[in-house]
Amino acid sequence: MPGDRKKAYKKALRHLQVELVKLQRHVIANGQRVLVIIEGRDTAGKDGAIKRFTAHLSPRETRVVALGKPSERDRSTWYFQRWVPHLPAAEEIVLFNRSWYNRAGVERVMGFCDATDLEEFFETVGPFEQMLVRSGIQLLKYYLDISRTEQEKRIDDRREDPLKQWKVSPIDSVALKHWDDYSTARNEMLVRTHSLVVPWTVIKADDKRAARLALIRDVLSRLDYEGKDESLLEADTKTAFQFDPLYMENGYIAP
Repeated sequence: MPGDRKKAYKKALRHLQVELVKLQRHVIANGQRVLVIIEGRDTAGKDGAIKRFTAHLSPRETRVVALGKPSERDRSTWYFQRWVPHLPAAEEIVLFNRSWYNRAGVERVMGFCDATDLEEFFETVGPFEQMLVRSGIQLLKYYLDISRTEQEKRIDDRREDPLKQWKVSPIDSVALKHWDDYSTARNEMLVRTHSLVVPWTVIKADDKRAARLALIRDVLSRLDYEGKDESLLEADTKTAFQFDPLYMENGYIAP
């Protein structure tokens, strides 16, 4: 029954949020730095997942970074420079709601960068992320994947819900029109920026609740902290899985 499923979701979410508090206490006590990148198409559920992730964490040691349109000055600087000031300091957990991967997605599809810019990005993002890891940052990357049908439904919901009007953007209006272009961009991004050092984890996000739980579980399972309750962290492999190019061929990732 729908009510029972909602209760089960809230119960599971609360248990995982308790684990996140344990994780944060460990991060603070040990001066660690954690960076979680969350990418995905428009309406993939990034905002909702981040909201549940941060709901009970200390606002002093937790930051959400969602940068807006780059300024003229931003466009004149080293591409990664915009994000460097927002990287985590000791004791911090930082979540990027979109990141430098804008270049491989929105900027590419909408023509905001040229082929030279794109190729330079692909050649440099790997070494850049490896430098972050070598500096001691624990870096996790997630791609929230939704189907075309679900995106269309969510875009319609945004337009009709007065509480979601702030989410409506010009990019939304052409998201479906450029569905295939975004798929092509996503596929190349995942293939060329997935590595053993900083792998991509894909979250199937048509079911928002399952996606939120799977993302939090995966983060908790990948990081060490005191008092971890392993019984709560059994992987939902149908919802969260490490990227493999095979999944683009067999339809496991939305075509």
